[in-house]
Amino acid sequence: MMRSLFSGVSGLKSHQTKMDVIGNNIANVNTTAYKSSSMVFSALMSQTTQRASGANATTGTGGVNARQIGLGVKASSININIAGQGASQSTGNPLDIMITGENFFVVNDGTQNYFTRDGSFYIDGAGNLAMTSVGYNVMGWQVDPDTGGIKKDTVSALRIMSSANMTYPPEATSQGYMAGIIDKNDKEVTSATGRVVNMQFFDSLGYSYTAKFVFRQSDSRNDYSLELDKIVDSTGKEVAVGEEAKALLGTAGQKQKVEDALTLKDGYTWNGTTLEGPNGLQINLTDLIDNNAFKANNAEIETAPNTTTVGEQLDLIAAAYGYEGSTDDFLNLMFSREEVPADPTATPPTEAVTSDWSIAQLLLKQGGATVPDQTVNGTAYKCPNSIEDPANTGAAVKSFDISGRFFTGTTVSFDANNGKFNGLDGSPTANTFTLQLSKLGGNFTDITVDMSETSMVDNKGTSTIGATNGADDEYNTGSGRRVGEMIGVSIQQNGMIYASYDNGMTKLLGQIATARFANASGLEKQADNLYSATLNSGDFDGIGVDITAGGDGYMSTGQLEMSNVDLSSEFTEMITTQRGFQANSRIITVSDTLLEELTNLKR
Repeated sequence: MMRSLFSGVSGLKSHQTKMDVIGNNIANVNTTAYKSSSMVFSALMSQTTQRASGANATTGTGGVNARQIGLGVKASSININIAGQGASQSTGNPLDIMITGENFFVVNDGTQNYFTRDGSFYIDGAGNLAMTSVGYNVMGWQVDPDTGGIKKDTVSALRIMSSANMTYPPEATSQGYMAGIIDKNDKEVTSATGRVVNMQFFDSLGYSYTAKFVFRQSDSRNDYSLELDKIVDSTGKEVAVGEEAKALLGTAGQKQKVEDALTLKDGYTWNGTTLEGPNGLQINLTDLIDNNAFKANNAEIETAPNTTTVGEQLDLIAAAYGYEGSTDDFLNLMFSREEVPADPTATPPTEAVTSDWSIAQLLLKQGGATVPDQTVNGTAYKCPNSIEDPANTGAAVKSFDISGRFFTGTTVSFDANNGKFNGLDGSPTANTFTLQLSKLGGNFTDITVDMSETSMVDNKGTSTIGATNGADDEYNTGSGRRVGEMIGVSIQQNGMIYASYDNGMTKLLGQIATARFANASGLEKQADNLYSATLNSGDFDGIGVDITAGGDGYMSTGQLEMSNVDLSSEFTEMITTQRGFQANSRIITVSDTLLEELTNLKR
């Protein structure tokens, strides 16, 4: 009777322990990443009243089984369903992370590593990725400064919001490209001002500039001059303009064939070195020239009744010939003088020998400047005496033919048969030109511009050609950028953390490391959803593993893993536990009754 009494007691205690396990499961039904536990019973021990015996051949009796009386029950083990994946709960917080698979996050309290499935993280005041609940640092791998990749050595705290990560450094533009259609019937391309194409670029400090290119068509209609008109900064201030800008694109002295007539407007006449015009206009070329060249554009000239500048007076001369607002184009127009006539009777027939002179040179010579001779086929020829008499006939002319224009830049050619790009400066294999910004000094870098994707086809009189900074590839290589401010952080499925910046760049900040154990159920539970390694779980090597290395694990952001407690199973277990407890309590009361009957034998 005493045995049954104590067996009942052990049953009560064991079922109470199981009820404690069930109660804890239900209490944590909404705990993030909680793993439910279950309890297994086993017999406590047995009292053997008779040991088993074997068969006896001598007596002819058979064997007898042992006689054992059980002495109760005990909790055999409490198992954790640690491999059971909890359902996902969407939070919308990009720093909430759920692990799918058998891995664990590694966190550190400053002295030792712990492991958790609770991925509720935030950025603390020091910029570290940490647990929201207790502030333990999330551990991972850092970025190798030499390679820019992840260096998988000993795990350390992931300091995402360091001062170095808050901004992305600027970079100078080093590549660009032009693409699109040039329509030879486009009135902009055929006009004196040409078609303007802008390209934005950056210097090494991230300041933005715009290069303004100009396309002009030659009389061949298959060749175009590409010139740099000016460079302006983001405020519109001119950084390089005129001859300084043109020199950044190529070498001076290239020629473009343009057949036209240069005509002095009615009301204007030349009187020696002086241009006279309406309203008493008088411009003396000798006042504009110094040391055989035009004075600086802003050099002042005293004229009655006002003070003007050399640039303003040259503008008036250009306007007198119909080039108002296009003084540089006017000065670069080219007059060809026949020095030796063609001889079709020669063997072989010879072509005419011409010397080519810019309008600027004609004006300089007329104003008394010394213009160097021009050597053609080994013979030196002198500059014509004046724009008034470019052929040196001794008679003033109001109009004369021009044969082209001088320009500083590059010649862009297209195939007349198919309209495809046909090289630069006469070389069919040349696809790029260099914008020589380093000549400006400071923080500028030369830019290589690719022209190979341009074409010359009919587009109903409209050109679509445009310029873009960066190479024409998927990475926009060499595009340059301004300094970028961090605008967001994202975490990939493999735990890699990237920052995005408002200049369009992204940067790898680190990678969240995970731990995997040979026997995860051997981990020891700690407070705050944490586990620690034990002898039976296996040690953590201090390095960790990439969660995607095994092929079955990954991280999901904006989600948390819910508890894997199954309420229906827990309530069922609760019923059976209650019945078991109830039955064991009856054993105790019945045993007590038997003892009472025993004591009542003597009255």
